Amino acid sequence: MTSTAGAQKSTHSEGKDYRSYSFWLETAGEELVPRPPLRGPAEADVAILGAGFTGLWTAYYLLKQEPSLRVVLLEAEISGFGASGRNGAWCSSAFPVSPGELARRFGEEAARELLLEMRNAVEEVGRVAAAEGIDAQYFRGGQLRVARGASQLPGIEDAYESLRTLGLEDGLRLLDAEETARRVRITGARGALYNPHCATIHPARLARGLALAVERLGGEIFERTPVTDYEGGPGPRLVTPTGEVRARTVVLAGEAYLARLRKLRRKVMPIYSLIVLTEPLSEARWAQIGWEGRECVGSNRYTVDYLSRTADGRILFGGRGAPYHYGSRIRDEYDRHEPTHEMLRQMAREWFPALEGARFTHAWGGPLGVPRDWMPTMSYDPASGVATARGYTGQGVATSNLSGRTLANLILGRQSAIAGLPTVNHESRPWEPEPLRWLGARYVQRGLMRVDDRAESTGEPPTGKTLAERLGKH
Repeated sequence: MTSTAGAQKSTHSEGKDYRSYSFWLETAGEELVPRPPLRGPAEADVAILGAGFTGLWTAYYLLKQEPSLRVVLLEAEISGFGASGRNGAWCSSAFPVSPGELARRFGEEAARELLLEMRNAVEEVGRVAAAEGIDAQYFRGGQLRVARGASQLPGIEDAYESLRTLGLEDGLRLLDAEETARRVRITGARGALYNPHCATIHPARLARGLALAVERLGGEIFERTPVTDYEGGPGPRLVTPTGEVRARTVVLAGEAYLARLRKLRRKVMPIYSLIVLTEPLSEARWAQIGWEGRECVGSNRYTVDYLSRTADGRILFGGRGAPYHYGSRIRDEYDRHEPTHEMLRQMAREWFPALEGARFTHAWGGPLGVPRDWMPTMSYDPASGVATARGYTGQGVATSNLSGRTLANLILGRQSAIAGLPTVNHESRPWEPEPLRWLGARYVQRGLMRVDDRAESTGEPPTGKTLAERLGKH
């Protein structure tokens, strides 16, 4: 949401001011007037549920390769409404499953190829933004994974070693406390792992710009058109309250919002991630903080924190902590959880004492989609005509680009290296039914917070042996 005062009243007919859902949507550079909804039945070659990054990238690459296709996107709100317009601005090569776990599950070669493609995706996002004239504020500053306290040093060392084992250490650097401070001065920082394969973006401008690029290529986007069901088989279709779209192929690209469909309710768990944002900081404050390189910054906490420096000189501080909601419910009021937002403001002040007295002007949030094994899937079944990409666990900006290219190749039957990645046609087992899902999610959330708090208070790294750590292993 755009301010601590909450959402503004809208002049739109249904009472929604889309600018109020995040700083990024507020500063997208346009009025965010919804495109017309679908009115009546339609036909297409490819019908896509969702006009966020995954749906837009899929449409973009389909139309770049086959301009004659009729591609239709159905969006429940407006393009970029969900995580694509609300995230922490990271376009990162990081993957939800750790390098070591990828190697254990799929072998070292497959893990290496997947992570190389993630690095390529970071480059590709910048390339397309430039080629299509999208003012996405793409800036390649890299990433710092900071060890705040002695307990986090083994984590960054293990992260470096797992990438070195796969032959992916090129450009990575382990920094000591002094080298870290020369980049950014963070209270308690004992060291950091620098990774050059990361950029910052203006996510809403990227999403909205991609929507225009898709339309220039001939794609059609219907907004305020929620998909309520889908069918595969002889006549694939997407069903909406105002008509259905029949197509040779339907693509399910709604990420966390897919949990609203009965058939997919246990495929992804919506977990809320929240963000606070400072006012533009003075030169005096920045002189105390440093951070001239505008790297993406995060620590080694299980409960996740993610920071970026915006183009207009603000600090964005995001993290988990908002509770999972029974039945995988998603509602606008869940975008705000004042205890979590206040925790994030306090953490930001602890990290950067120079923020004392600075105002926090924005606070927002939204759901991200978590599969049972943390492993994203990019799948296509020619027999049913159903394709999907989902389960990014908060690492979706670059991963969705890889998804779009992968789905386009699969749907068009094009041979490519990415068609052989372990994400392709991966099937995660479903989440447990309620109330087990709620009990497990709440237990892990609270348990990991306790593990982080204990590590910070004792200086000892987590053992990895607690039940919460084993259940949340990825």
